Amino acid sequence: MAYQDAYKECIWLDFATLERFMKEALINYGVPAADAEIVGDVLIESDKRGIDSHGIGRLKPIYLDRIDEGIQSPTTKIDIIKETETTAVLDGNNGMGHVVAKKAMQMAIDKAKQHGMGMTVVRNSTHYGIAGYYASMAINAGMIGMTGTNARPSIAPTFGVENMLGTNPLTIGFPTDEEFPFILDCATSVTQRGKIESYARSGKELPPGWVIDENGNTRTDTAQVLIDLTKGKAALTPLGGLGEEMAGYKGYGYATVVEVLSAALQDGAFLKALNGTDEQGNKIPYPLGHFFIAINIENFMGLEVFKRIAGSIMRELRNSKKAPGEERIYTAGEKEWLAWQYRKEHGCPVPIALQKQMCQIRDRFKMNYVFPWDK
Repeated sequence: MAYQDAYKECIWLDFATLERFMKEALINYGVPAADAEIVGDVLIESDKRGIDSHGIGRLKPIYLDRIDEGIQSPTTKIDIIKETETTAVLDGNNGMGHVVAKKAMQMAIDKAKQHGMGMTVVRNSTHYGIAGYYASMAINAGMIGMTGTNARPSIAPTFGVENMLGTNPLTIGFPTDEEFPFILDCATSVTQRGKIESYARSGKELPPGWVIDENGNTRTDTAQVLIDLTKGKAALTPLGGLGEEMAGYKGYGYATVVEVLSAALQDGAFLKALNGTDEQGNKIPYPLGHFFIAINIENFMGLEVFKRIAGSIMRELRNSKKAPGEERIYTAGEKEWLAWQYRKEHGCPVPIALQKQMCQIRDRFKMNYVFPWDK
């Protein structure tokens, strides 16, 4: 099946228009221009890589709506609570997560340049987009990058049915001598909320095994699942799946690691404190925590040697014996690079539900845009 066949009901829009629209929309919502540039850059990077669950599709329902509701600040005040030569603790004061995250990773990189390694942690932040963006910052500096973040409760512990942990990605990236780096950026659940939102926009049912109800039964009704996840009546399964037979305890364990590193080092909120509602059910901020690690490869081995060995490992993996009927083996980051090879010529696919959201934003602020679907 051709790549574009998966987007038959979408209209493709060029990235320049898409990024400009997001920046202008954010500014209209009170985000300073420089910060809007950062947020737009993180979101557009997701769409360029084919990660439709975390790009412009989240602009309105995650960021703009939360600003409207008063549970996220459009301006980002960053306080440095504690700092050493190799570490720092930051407070994002419920501002734009992308902005504080970019500063935190840059601080980790700067410290690694001087001392070989740097680690920063953040509290009172908000959703920061794709974690791979920040790992890429370290890669571009010739380093290994790691990051993770907690999130509102979604995952049920192994043998449990209550959503307790966030999707909590544990993300690692490093350079290779190939055209693309290695970036492992994925949730510690079987799927993530953003992908379910993407399914909802496309009107598709969920595959069995992604979500369970309060009795441990699988759920596939996408739209209602999104509602019930927020009410605690549904939960995502951890990476590996249900129970011990499919090793779901591994995803549960890694999600817990991310939860601890995203909360305990910075005295931040965790688990049910990230639900986004108070005891009366009123909406309140999601005070998320993040961590960022940069490792300077030159402090261990020459960068080119590292890249050659890392690249050789990737090539040997891809050239290993394939399963019957399979055309190729991929390594982490490759599919995103391939998506970009197509999308840089064709733009970003915009499904009908997203078209409507963009029109709502445009019309509200009388923005000067005529989209392809208007014709």
